[in-house]
Amino acid sequence: MLDSAQLIFDLQKVNTTSKRISGCLDTTAIAQEITEALIHDFHCVFARIWLTEPDGASLKLVASSGLHTSTNGSFARVPMGAYKVGKIAQSCIPFLSNHLANETWVKDRDWAIANNIRGFAGYPLVGHDRVIGVLAVFSDAPFVAEFLEVLQVLCMAVAIAIDAARQLPSETNTVNTTQFLGDQIPLSDVLARLLTRTKLTLIGTEKKLSPTIAYLLIRTTEIFNRLSCNYCRLIYAEMSVTIEAIVETSSPEVFNTDGRSPFKEIEFLAHHIGGEFRSQSSINKSILQISLQLPYDGFQSIKLNKHLLSEREKEIISLLAQGLRDRDIAEELHISESTVKFHLNGTLHKLNAKNRYQAIYQATVQGFI
Repeated sequence: MLDSAQLIFDLQKVNTTSKRISGCLDTTAIAQEITEALIHDFHCVFARIWLTEPDGASLKLVASSGLHTSTNGSFARVPMGAYKVGKIAQSCIPFLSNHLANETWVKDRDWAIANNIRGFAGYPLVGHDRVIGVLAVFSDAPFVAEFLEVLQVLCMAVAIAIDAARQLPSETNTVNTTQFLGDQIPLSDVLARLLTRTKLTLIGTEKKLSPTIAYLLIRTTEIFNRLSCNYCRLIYAEMSVTIEAIVETSSPEVFNTDGRSPFKEIEFLAHHIGGEFRSQSSINKSILQISLQLPYDGFQSIKLNKHLLSEREKEIISLLAQGLRDRDIAEELHISESTVKFHLNGTLHKLNAKNRYQAIYQATVQGFI
């Protein structure tokens, strides 16, 4: 079973790191920020990021932190498919090991032994349904399940940021990125230019969005256009912004050749910043209604009053975050187990959480625990 308290704590660190790279258009700076965070915030001993070259034939080392900080040397450029890094990029499959020195593919086993390197995790960075790079981290202790869960979220965030830095200027056609990020061009204009089969309907007054939220909306609209949607609208509500569309299920790109939804990455990232992705088929299954709802400020979207939770509710959610069961909490606070459940149900309602895991996270973000 995953340690929920540790997971929440580490996800908060990912949130802080993601904010530092949000809106950055320098891919090297983004990569360096991430490798530094892996060393200083997550206690890895070595971290590197390679990005694919324009021809797609090789990967270039752009950031290195920890044991080695130079981006020159034998791994400065890795051919696609060569070594473990190149194979991860080619196959788009992560590779994990907690016994690095025993792996047959390790080029320098003596280096791993001398530096007591035990854990290795290599993840492909995927954007626009293609590999744009590889992140590799090394540790002197075995990687635990909680860290690997968090690392997936971090990889998704860095892939989105790097892909935005690489693609945003060209994919918005004549839109100037600097003007857009400076709010000189409304997001609705950008999205309208991406739609070739239908007109965008704007509902509500446009608000300033973070680059991460704006980019997710742009990526979603690009997919809508690929699916030849004939209806699309952008909705600005009090707490969130929503993009929604209707597409025909007969479109060949509604699902990829392997059966995966083209929205898989967007759905994954939206979930981790407090958003919601929904799709619903019509009765005869001929059309699909799709919507992406995102809070204006990502993790910090829900503005709660510090006094919203009672002192008892704060005590209970704090103990729950420490891993205590309902029975243990009841004994700790000298109340009945049914009273604990009553207060927890009230806490979930106040925090707008669907389950206890979300309640712990929201309580942490809002400073209740």
